Amino acid sequence: MQNTFKAFSLSHKSAPLAVREQVALTEGEVKDFSIKIKDLFGIQEVLVVSTCNRTEVYYASEQDFTTDLIKVLLVQKSIFDIESYFGHFQQFKVQEEAVKHLFYVATGLDSKVVGDLQIPNQIKQSYQISADLNMAGPFLHRLMHTIFFSNKRVAQETSFRDGAASTSYAAVALTEQLTQNINNPKVLILGLGEIGIDVCKNMADKEFAEITVMNRTRAKAEKIASGRNFRIADFTDLEREIRRSDVIISSVMIDKPLITKEFIDNIGILTYKYFIDLSVPRSVEDNVEDIAGALVYNIDSLRERADEALRTRMASIPAVERIIAEAIVSFNDWSREMVISPTINKLKNALEQIRKEEISRHLKNLTAEESERIEKITMGIVQKIMKSPVLNLKAACRRGDADQLVDVINELFDLEKQNVGYIH
Repeated sequence: MQNTFKAFSLSHKSAPLAVREQVALTEGEVKDFSIKIKDLFGIQEVLVVSTCNRTEVYYASEQDFTTDLIKVLLVQKSIFDIESYFGHFQQFKVQEEAVKHLFYVATGLDSKVVGDLQIPNQIKQSYQISADLNMAGPFLHRLMHTIFFSNKRVAQETSFRDGAASTSYAAVALTEQLTQNINNPKVLILGLGEIGIDVCKNMADKEFAEITVMNRTRAKAEKIASGRNFRIADFTDLEREIRRSDVIISSVMIDKPLITKEFIDNIGILTYKYFIDLSVPRSVEDNVEDIAGALVYNIDSLRERADEALRTRMASIPAVERIIAEAIVSFNDWSREMVISPTINKLKNALEQIRKEEISRHLKNLTAEESERIEKITMGIVQKIMKSPVLNLKAACRRGDADQLVDVINELFDLEKQNVGYIH
């Protein structure tokens, strides 16, 4: 099999969050970097993926540019201590390994939270950028559509996408469930530590509610809200924001509860309010539930939901791996056949040229009906001659020994020496 597809990855498996944040690319930077790859290295097919947990580049080239591409990426991010960052990158220089890695990433098998529901859409967005830049050729198009079909099979045939397998995503799923009968529900995300940020990221592609973010440091709230359709509220307006919100998701780091029964009593509840407490220690007092209309969900109940979903997903992994393995076999067969397609075209055009040259000498004295009949007969002969070499070449591809047969056909029909143009 040809070895033109390569990749490198910096992910949660190889680098801490502080490093991943420095290397992460915005959508604009993804486009700029893709164009730079094309301009500097002449690479025509590129897929650049950048999420909160990974930054990866996949490319098709006979030559290995991986080291140079990593250097260009780091310099673009104003990182010049290249040697100290280089070890954080995984490199996939064998096509089979790069293809398999992309399948595992795109299905969520390689995600921090197994079966991540966001990753298929993130991969589609990256592919769309490549397509828009005319940097997705036949190889990448075929590979991505094979992956999308596999993802559809995973969703239909397994339980790998079922449930919310992280605490933050479980909080989002619970919020969506609680507000399904509320018109334009208002959600307050209070506290932007690691788990609060995860909640924001999981909320980012949702459109079921108006989201407000609040943090003691407003600058952090502004950073999280940037590029997202989120409101920002000052921490000093906590009472007013809780009063207007239907769901309050709190992950504030605090020694004693911030939201107490007395505090909520003073606000006065006119409709149901749902408090989802993700803090440890708790930031919402248990007895807040003593107030009519107030319901509290703590992190333990959410962890139970997440753990159950995760167990279901983990049990589905063998089925997902089987689907991926089947898809990779099919893709590899197609990829190998790409190698023999030039030989098939040369042979077809050589035979077609011979056919046209021979019949042109005998059609002068024939009627239009006789000429048409001769055309059909000779075209049929060419197709039958082609059938056996094509079938044998494809079979040789599946065995992995097509190169030898390609050489034999080229020699038998003198395809390399003949200046055979393509006949359409």
